[in-house]
Amino acid sequence: MSTAVPHPEPDGVATRERAPHTETNPLRAAISRRDQPTPPGPVANALTFGWRALLKIKHVPEQLFDVTVSPIIFTLMFTYLFGGAIAGDVQTYLQYLLPGILVQTVLIITVYTGFTMNTDITKGVFDRFRSLPVWRPSPIVGALLGDTVRYSIASTITLGLGFLLGFRAGGGVIGVLSGVVLLLVFAFGLSWIFTALGLVMRSPNAVMGTSMMILMPLTFASNIFADPSTMPGWLQGWVGVNPVSHLVTAVRGLMDGTATFTEVSWALVAAAALTAVVAPLTMRLYRNRS
Repeated sequence: MSTAVPHPEPDGVATRERAPHTETNPLRAAISRRDQPTPPGPVANALTFGWRALLKIKHVPEQLFDVTVSPIIFTLMFTYLFGGAIAGDVQTYLQYLLPGILVQTVLIITVYTGFTMNTDITKGVFDRFRSLPVWRPSPIVGALLGDTVRYSIASTITLGLGFLLGFRAGGGVIGVLSGVVLLLVFAFGLSWIFTALGLVMRSPNAVMGTSMMILMPLTFASNIFADPSTMPGWLQGWVGVNPVSHLVTAVRGLMDGTATFTEVSWALVAAAALTAVVAPLTMRLYRNRS
């Protein structure tokens, strides 16, 4: 009598049949889970990139030189060089000059936004940001928010030195804080111009040079250092339409306690116009850059 020899089953078949169906693979269970974490929104994305800008300062503290040393140099230099010649004495001129120096210091720092943007492009970080599943404008908005901290530091140093030298604000604490807030709002709008330059220029040095060419007539050809009534007629015309002049007038009035609604409104309208016009253009350059 012949005995039937069982055929060997393919590897794994018997094992699969013997394995209880109630047993669950932990890896499969982890992959098949449906409760996915909620992706961060636009605000969280922008704040993350803003924190990145602050971390760069932490690791490279030399970046704070322009917001710590420059305000001191500008304030001391212009106060003691021009105080006696323009106003007759340093203290009188300091009352007129300090709000203007505050504006000039912060506006010059706005160039840093475009400079860092172009640096990220040249180093390849820009391409990495574009590949991330985040709100598209968040790298730019976050950088602007991070730079707002730099503006605040520069404002604090300038005002602190001014008070030590004898500046007195007739508008009190509220007037000073209101002037600083108005300046930060305007600086945010102006920063979009230099961010756009950072996207189209070929090198960080080119961004810096072009930005300073824009800032020089805006800051020096204004009412920061002298009363426009002492200037030639053609220069008075430019100072009268210069948005920086309107900003300085508003900040000076807020700190002195004599600001009018019209003066503050002009500065806010200028900031809103800069943001409304330049921000969409900047984002279009950001999306289309190859």
